[in-house]
Amino acid sequence: MSRARLAALAGGVLALTAGLAATSVADDPPRRAGGLGLSVVGSFDQPMYVHGPRGARRILFVVEREGTVKVLKNGRPRGTFLDIRGLVGCCESERGLFSIAFAPWRKSRRFYVFFTDNQGDLRIAEFKRNKGNPLRAGERSRRDLLDIRHRSAANHNGGQLQWGPDNKLYIATGDGGTGGGPAQSKRSLLGKILRINPLRRKGPGPYSIPRDNPFVGRRGKNEIFSRGLRNPWRFSFDRRKILIGDVGQSSFEEVDAERLRKARGANFGWHNYEGDSLFEGPALRKHDRPIHTYTHGSGRCAITGGYVVRDKDLGGLRGKYVYGDLCTGQIRRLTPKLGGARNDGATGLSGGSLVSFGEDARKNVYVVAGGTVYRFTR
Repeated sequence: MSRARLAALAGGVLALTAGLAATSVADDPPRRAGGLGLSVVGSFDQPMYVHGPRGARRILFVVEREGTVKVLKNGRPRGTFLDIRGLVGCCESERGLFSIAFAPWRKSRRFYVFFTDNQGDLRIAEFKRNKGNPLRAGERSRRDLLDIRHRSAANHNGGQLQWGPDNKLYIATGDGGTGGGPAQSKRSLLGKILRINPLRRKGPGPYSIPRDNPFVGRRGKNEIFSRGLRNPWRFSFDRRKILIGDVGQSSFEEVDAERLRKARGANFGWHNYEGDSLFEGPALRKHDRPIHTYTHGSGRCAITGGYVVRDKDLGGLRGKYVYGDLCTGQIRRLTPKLGGARNDGATGLSGGSLVSFGEDARKNVYVVAGGTVYRFTR
């Protein structure tokens, strides 16, 4: 792969799937190393994300880029859960359907999807599971929550939804591919972690704003929770912490982490900083520095953020944060100390063009790479 191609890929995390898999790593990646393994769950059409909601044991949802979500139960395919291909703008550059998140499974039938629409804007929509069949979505139940203008660029969309430990919906948006300015702006929803409450409505809007969001009653967009991110393609929660894999520009990829209460109002530095280094504009008086960075050497181009492993069966990997790189496919792990990560190293496993990680209700951890979903095993 040429240096020019790598530079282009570093500009965004999703010029990805089949064509990239053929040019980045071996088609049959290492599936066992040091007592760890990758067990094949199944093959899918451009899978983007995999998720098993808390409370839904033995159920797994696989998000496909063109606008479908497949469902498995007890490891067996159970068909299509959701099909919104008519709503999703795919697949120019980084566009498509990115992720899914569920409100508490036993208390609510509501779930949420994040995609680019046919104009290229970022859309968050709510649906409900069918009353009589929880493994099928009621596609006429759609309720649009958020539409963020993004049509001028097809990259830096962000893409992750997570239902937080505080029972709120968190949304990661990229900076819009405009050079980074919106990431610092309190007037823009781009380059941010957003936080809303779609289960409670106040007034005419489709959701309410948590009263403790940092800019409620102050100058700035009420939905903003954290800012200063370039392209937070994947983030996750570990108990009361948030961990973010933020894609870099020209030199550095980074992992950001903070306790959830301190992430409220946090500024992770972009575009003044890339990693720990000044990038553009003045030094900031205060910002939340990454706990880990790495360079674009050895073919690396874009971080794919992961999860802190809590699966008791994974032995020495338990308590470690697993993450990887889109281009090399190498899966790594580190100890996620907030003052600075420790013990970063390779797991010995890799997974083609590494698009995402995921987690299910039983704390199994998954890898989405090329057209395949894997599960970590011993």
